[in-house]
Amino acid sequence: MAGGKETPRQKMIGMMYLVLTALLALQVTSAILEKFILINNSLEQSTGAINQVNDATIKNIRATVEKSGNRPADVAVIRQAEEVRKMASEMISQIDGLKQRLIEEAGGGLDETGNIKNASEEEKVAQIMVGPNRNGEAYALKNQLNGFVTNLSKYTNAKFAPLAVDGKEDAIASRSAEQRRKDFAELNFAQTPVPAALAVLSQKQSEVRRIEGETLEVLASKVGAADVKFDKIMAMLSMESKVVVAGTKFKGEMFLAASSSGIQPRMSLSGAPVRMDNGRGVIEFTAQGGAYDKNGLARRVLTGSISYNAPDGTSKTVPLQAEYFVAKPTYQVETGTLPPLYLGCANKLSIQSPQLGALWNPSITASGADVINSGEKGKVTVVPSAQSVAINISNGGNLLGTEKFRVNRVPKPTLEYYVGNSKVDERRGMSASAVRSIRVVAVPDESFKNFNPEDARFRVTGFTVNLARGNRRVGAVTLGSGGGSIGSLAAEAQPGDRYVIEVEGVQRQNFRGEVSDVNMGRPIYNIPLN
Repeated sequence: MAGGKETPRQKMIGMMYLVLTALLALQVTSAILEKFILINNSLEQSTGAINQVNDATIKNIRATVEKSGNRPADVAVIRQAEEVRKMASEMISQIDGLKQRLIEEAGGGLDETGNIKNASEEEKVAQIMVGPNRNGEAYALKNQLNGFVTNLSKYTNAKFAPLAVDGKEDAIASRSAEQRRKDFAELNFAQTPVPAALAVLSQKQSEVRRIEGETLEVLASKVGAADVKFDKIMAMLSMESKVVVAGTKFKGEMFLAASSSGIQPRMSLSGAPVRMDNGRGVIEFTAQGGAYDKNGLARRVLTGSISYNAPDGTSKTVPLQAEYFVAKPTYQVETGTLPPLYLGCANKLSIQSPQLGALWNPSITASGADVINSGEKGKVTVVPSAQSVAINISNGGNLLGTEKFRVNRVPKPTLEYYVGNSKVDERRGMSASAVRSIRVVAVPDESFKNFNPEDARFRVTGFTVNLARGNRRVGAVTLGSGGGSIGSLAAEAQPGDRYVIEVEGVQRQNFRGEVSDVNMGRPIYNIPLN
């Protein structure tokens, strides 16, 4: 496959296909037909989600071209994107026709509950897809899938791998002497029940949408590629110093700065690359002292460059130099928590002025918050009641300044699920015989807990544990905040079942002891049983 790193969704689809191929190689029995149905349903949902992303991509291409004045080169990109979309949709539609035919002719249609009537049928699947003389639908499908890949490779600089391969080229089947001799049709559709055949076709549809998406992303990058648009405007203030002694002049320059979303500049400083963030270079290093002058300052010079691709395709480099001074350090330790401030929480601040020394006896008030004095000079607790807080700092009756703070909402906790004292890994699941008790814990955000431990007390008010088997609910148990036993469900649990946990509510207790509900919806968590 092309396109570099895969997304988690693509990795999941690939893993499901490997599992599907392995099961087909083992000629599975009807006991796991339901698993194939679940795999097929999951693949169809994933394909639908990718289709929505691809649809949004082509809409963004059209919008970008329109904003750029519908230039001929950009309009040509739209036509290519529409051709890609059309080819993918036709491929999806053709496979949908094959799936419907398998359901009707091989599976006998659907019953009143929506299930395939004869899901275990294998012979009719082979007749349709393989054929008596290897002239079934799968042979034409192989050519069409690989032709689709070849056509879309023309729009990118990368070559996509074939979507339909014979046993000797398949990652799983090639390991078996028997399976590697089979062609694409025999490998995927011979001795294959209806749900398994549907899952194979759904996986191919997912791959079609993936390749379509990668191709559209390449085309989107071509829109306006010859332009350098400065679409991010920022007001900047360059100061000679952020520290100004009273009675001296403040000096600086105020100007507009602009950057472009359409280019990715490359920056270096002192010969090393600079980390980029949203088109801007982030510079951070430890200042090195030594060779101080009589004022305790050491002059340093930064040397770097910024490179970018010009509209004519050439690379341009702009050098830069800037001087700065390293001051001989002095040390001051302050206690108390620092911003950010959290809404309705006890935010402890320490506001000190070493220059005033013994004369420092501040009066601190706030707009948009309550201020609780600690009895120590400059140390207060601020309890915000609005989205922004202005703290007024006075000393000796004189207003020294007003400090404005942005107020953050309390971050929602993370729900963790435990069986006994062991934390559950949803991906690995648990042994059906090992799950006897379940509890759910609301864990506060680590940063919030560190700043505001008295406000970071969360609890789960209750939750319901459902034992699910396929699409049926076998039973349910409702537990309180401390969790508890699910022995009645455990007695009925079987490997392949799953526990579906629905959390009913979460509450938080603040530093005053007041309890409030946390809006987390009704989270759902699955524990597969092995």
